[in-house]
Amino acid sequence: MDKVRIGLVGYGIGGRAFHRPFLLDAEGVELVSVVARSADKRDQLAEDLPGVPVHDSLGALLASGVDAVVITTPPSTRRDLALEAIAAGVAVVADKPFAPDPATAREIRDAAAAAGVVIAPFHNRRWDTDLTTLRGVLDDGRVGAPLRFWSRFDLVERHGIATGVGGGVLSDIGSHLVDQAVSLFGPIARVSCTLDLRDARALGRDQDGAIDAGFTLTATHVSGVESVLTSNKAGWLGARRLRVDGIDGTYEASSTDVQAQAAVAGHSPSDDRAGWGIEPVGGTLTTSSGTVEVPSAQSSYTDYYERFARAVRGLGPVPVPADDAVHVVDVLDAARRSAASGETIAVPAP
Repeated sequence: MDKVRIGLVGYGIGGRAFHRPFLLDAEGVELVSVVARSADKRDQLAEDLPGVPVHDSLGALLASGVDAVVITTPPSTRRDLALEAIAAGVAVVADKPFAPDPATAREIRDAAAAAGVVIAPFHNRRWDTDLTTLRGVLDDGRVGAPLRFWSRFDLVERHGIATGVGGGVLSDIGSHLVDQAVSLFGPIARVSCTLDLRDARALGRDQDGAIDAGFTLTATHVSGVESVLTSNKAGWLGARRLRVDGIDGTYEASSTDVQAQAAVAGHSPSDDRAGWGIEPVGGTLTTSSGTVEVPSAQSSYTDYYERFARAVRGLGPVPVPADDAVHVVDVLDAARRSAASGETIAVPAP
């Protein structure tokens, strides 16, 4: 398979830590150019990717010749950039949240379908190590039919809460937690949600008004499974925990978010392939026979890009379908309406 020539649009923390190392690591992929405007980012690129061309705009990058682009810029800019790439016939990876609202999500998905262009949301956390371990437990039937799922992801990042269109923790971490739940248990039929609304300036953000610093979202899947998803960035203690209750057992795990922590620290899967993406401690499975340890699986976000490259070449499905991304945006929209009204809100069928 010829390598897929990919351009990276944006070089903030997302572009540098969550895309660059995995694009460089993926088989079938060549990172050939980057869009960055600030002098600081260009200096960083000269250090990180010497010799890789840097452009001022997506138009200039497209003109240089690429097969696909990865759009990591803020949500407020993502629609226009995605549509520009689609119009040029170039495949797209769109960072999360895929869109700030359901109408925009459908517009982007439908434009790609009409143009015959491959598009995929960057829901890379389907490849989180702790989720990969849990998926193995479920696939092996070790808890029996699942009944309830709990997912907690707290970060001490009050100064890192995104503002503006598509900002807040529900759009940020919520995009991932909802997508993970959907990937495990199927589409969601209805939700109820509460938001932890805080004064933005009190959290160190340069804007007036309130911003959601956290959420608790209860979802009923079409399958009947109940998911409770919660996250907060304004507390003082980080935590990542998963639990599934099934007919025959309970699986529970705490994790270190090992891949993300390593990537933010500047590491890459190529540094230690044997040790990459393995949690130091796995989980526990409790059944009528007692409690046993479940060792951590190994996983890598690199797999996302290898699947995407094959999809661009027509050799397999996209790693995450655009329909799933639209469904996640629908769920988040219903969650916001639930938080405002105090009611349980139905989610449109995907």
